Amino acid sequence: MHTPQEINKQIYRLALPNIISNFSIPLLGAVDTALMGRLESEHYLGAVGIGGVIFSFIYWGFGFLRMATTGLTAQAFGENDLRECGRLLLRAICIGITSSLLLLIFQWQLIDLSFRLIDASPDVEHLARIYFHIRIYAAPATLCLHAFHGVFLGLQNARYPLLLTIVVNLANIVLNLVFVRLLDMKVDGIALATVIAQYIGLFVAVLLFSRYYRGILPKWNLREILAFSTLKRFLSISGDIFIRTCCLVFSHAYFTAKSAALSDTFLAINTILLQYINLLSYAIDGFAFAAESLVGKYKGAQDLQNLKQTTRLIFLWAFLFSGVILLILACFGERLLYVFTDQMSLVGQAEVYLIWVIIAPVINVAAYIWDGIFLGATASRALRNSVIVSTLLYLSAVHLLTPFGNHGLWGALTLLLVARGVSLTVLAPKYLFR
Repeated sequence: MHTPQEINKQIYRLALPNIISNFSIPLLGAVDTALMGRLESEHYLGAVGIGGVIFSFIYWGFGFLRMATTGLTAQAFGENDLRECGRLLLRAICIGITSSLLLLIFQWQLIDLSFRLIDASPDVEHLARIYFHIRIYAAPATLCLHAFHGVFLGLQNARYPLLLTIVVNLANIVLNLVFVRLLDMKVDGIALATVIAQYIGLFVAVLLFSRYYRGILPKWNLREILAFSTLKRFLSISGDIFIRTCCLVFSHAYFTAKSAALSDTFLAINTILLQYINLLSYAIDGFAFAAESLVGKYKGAQDLQNLKQTTRLIFLWAFLFSGVILLILACFGERLLYVFTDQMSLVGQAEVYLIWVIIAPVINVAAYIWDGIFLGATASRALRNSVIVSTLLYLSAVHLLTPFGNHGLWGALTLLLVARGVSLTVLAPKYLFR
C-alpha cells in the first residue's frame, strides 16, 4: 500500500496539469463572450451563448470517447496490458470518425431540432445558425481529440493533454482576435477560428503519440480492434456515459432555453454568469481527471486499499481548492463581470444573481469528484442512474420555482448538483469499494 505522501505526489502530478489545462478551456469561452459583449447588439452575445450550448450538447454527448477511453485505458495500464491501450485508441478513433460524419450529414436536422427546443428571438436564431453551420466542420477533429485525451490520461500522462489544450486554445484566441478585430467578422469569425484551431490540435496530437507511444500500437487489424467482446464492453460503458452526459447537457440547455424565454437580457446575463460556473467546473475537474487515471489504474491492478486512500485524498484536496475559489469569487466576483461586458445595465442586473455563483464551488465539488471516481472505475451504470434521478428532480424544481424568475432557475440548477453529489455518495460503497 502506498503512503499518503506517495498518493499525494501522484495526485499533484496528474491534477496540476489538468487544472491548468481545464482553466484554459473556459478562458476561450470568456474571450468569445467578451468579444461579442462589446459589439453593438446583445444579439451577438446571445447567439454565441446558444451556439455554445448546442455544441456542448453535441460534444459533451460524445464525451464518452474520452471518459470511457480514460477508464478502460487506465485499467489496461494497471494490468500492464499496453497493447490493449493502443487498441482502445484505434477503437475510439474509428467511432469518432464515424460519428462525426453522421453529424455532418444530419447538420440541418440538428439545428432545426435545436431551435424547436430553444425559444430565441429571430435575430438571435439567425446569427446562431450561421455560427452552427461553420463550427460543425470541426467535428472530426474534435471527436478524435477526445480519443487522444482519453488515452493519454489513461496512460497516467497529464502533460500531453495540457499541451494539446494550450495549443488549441491559444490558436483559437489568436484567430478570434484576427477574425473579429482585424477582419471585422462577427459570429462567423468566432466559429471559423474554432474549426481551424481544432485541426491544429489534432495534428499536434498525432505527432505526440507517433513520437512517444508508437510502440504500443498493434498492427492494424480491424477485426481485432472491433472484436465483439471488447467492443461490446466499450459501447456498454459508452452508452451509460452518453445517457449521463445527455442528461447533464440537456439540463444546461434547458436552463439556457428558460433564460431566453424570460428575455434576451436574461439570456445575456445568464450567459455571462455561466462563464463562472464553467471556470469552476473545469478547475475542479482537474482533480476529477486525476481520479479517473488513478482509480482506473488501481481498479485494473485490483488494489482496493490504494483506491480507497486515493478517493479520500482527492476529496480533501478538491474541497480545499474549492474553498479558495469561493473566497476569490466572494471578493472579486463583481469586478470580474466587467471582463465579459462593458454594458453597465447588464453588469448591474447580473450582480443580483451573483450569489448563486459564489456558493457554487463548495456545493458542486462532490458531484464533480464522484464523477471522476466512478468513471475511472467504469461504474457507469450507477453514474447513469444517479444523473437520471437528479435531472428529474431538477426539471421538477424548475417548474415549481418558475414564479421566482431567474432566482428560481439558479436555485433549480444548484439543486441538480446537490442531488448528484448526494446520490453518488450513497452509491459509492456498493459500486466502488466492495
